[in-house]
Amino acid sequence: MLILSDQDVRGLISMEEAIGAVEEAFRELRRGTARMPPRGTIMLPVFNGSISLMPSYLEGSGAQATKIISIYPDNPRRGLPTTAAWIVVNDPETGQVEAFMDGTYLTGVRTGAVSGVAAKYLAPEEARVAAVFGAGVQARNQAWAAATVRKLDEIRVYDPVRAAADRFVDEMGERLGVPVVRAESGEEACRGADMVLTATTSKKSVVRREWLGDRVHVSAIGAFYPDCRELETEIIVDAKVVIDEWEAIRLESGDIMIPVREGAMTEDHVYAELGELVTGEKPGRTPGDGLTVFKSVGIAIQDSAVAKLVVDKASKLM
Repeated sequence: MLILSDQDVRGLISMEEAIGAVEEAFRELRRGTARMPPRGTIMLPVFNGSISLMPSYLEGSGAQATKIISIYPDNPRRGLPTTAAWIVVNDPETGQVEAFMDGTYLTGVRTGAVSGVAAKYLAPEEARVAAVFGAGVQARNQAWAAATVRKLDEIRVYDPVRAAADRFVDEMGERLGVPVVRAESGEEACRGADMVLTATTSKKSVVRREWLGDRVHVSAIGAFYPDCRELETEIIVDAKVVIDEWEAIRLESGDIMIPVREGAMTEDHVYAELGELVTGEKPGRTPGDGLTVFKSVGIAIQDSAVAKLVVDKASKLM
């Protein structure tokens, strides 16, 4: 059995590879060759945290893994990451454990990767400026994915914690080779941006419709509880909306289900699941499209796909 640390995983995957693996996973999901029960979550309100179990199997690639993930928004005050994860990879034929790995870094990369897949199909080809809300691990991976699928000239970051935004600027500018600047406000970050990426722990909207231009792609991945949202209703109502997967969205996405509960729209307003774009059943961005939104709460096939990639590469090095 392989035992892989977070540092091991970091050396084995690139964002480009993760985007390819996640794209293929969504193709399998749409074609019916994926097995994935809903995420099981236990809430621990006394500690402001949650722990979830996420198993899935991809028949085509032979990827089978189960992730245990904890999300504790108060952890940065303890000097700990908000999100921590562990992944068990099984041989689908025998059930034997092939690998046990720290899944914290992998979770960040696969979350960036799904936004990268969505941007590949929905972001304007000429997109050059990206605005990132949040300055944590997930925000870094959102920026990395955006810079992987589009040739960016500038990344703007907004976080109410100024020191966190400054660290993001210093780290990501050097890492991506793209100029990164700190915005003084969410509005300043959005004005003139072609892509807006939200990766916050906010329970209330952080982006307003009036800040967005006419041809903008928005990717919202930070809110994953039914009573939390990052985008105000007007953004969802005005946009061509693509989601990761309906069952997960109905259970966990306030960004989509709050406007439905408000009566501002029906579920029919959602244009497609991401798999429908990947398989070509529906077109992504078309010449007449203006505002597009991709909403993801994160699903288990992303973890299995990228974990399989890591195990295959690690095995070749042994």
